[in-house]
Amino acid sequence: MRCVDTTQLLKGVLDVAVLAVVEDEDGYGYDVLRRLRAGGLSEVGDASVYGTLRRLYAAGALTSYVVPSDEGPHRKYYGITPAGRAQLAGQTEDWERFAQTVSALLSDTRTVTRPSSTPEPQPENQHQGASA
Repeated sequence: MRCVDTTQLLKGVLDVAVLAVVEDEDGYGYDVLRRLRAGGLSEVGDASVYGTLRRLYAAGALTSYVVPSDEGPHRKYYGITPAGRAQLAGQTEDWERFAQTVSALLSDTRTVTRPSSTPEPQPENQHQGASA
């Protein structure tokens, strides 16, 4: 089994993933984290998600409101704004184009014969001098 460091990949897709998660249903921080992990982003970190929620809120892509909780501290819920929906639509298109490009590149590399690391034997010198 290969162990791949997905940290850099997650940085590139976390905004669009968070927006996608809250598009249909608002969620509080841990709920968004849980939904991302359930959706396949199992390695996403708590701090990354909370930071992304704060940044998207500050940028106007998310709105927030507090809901009292009987089982602990109040929960801050996040919902998508019209600006967030526009951002999600644009980033979804960008992601689809990018994924198609990378998939095509990966597919092309499978069909191309890679040169071996062993050098090809060089043809012997065909010129024979006239010797008598």
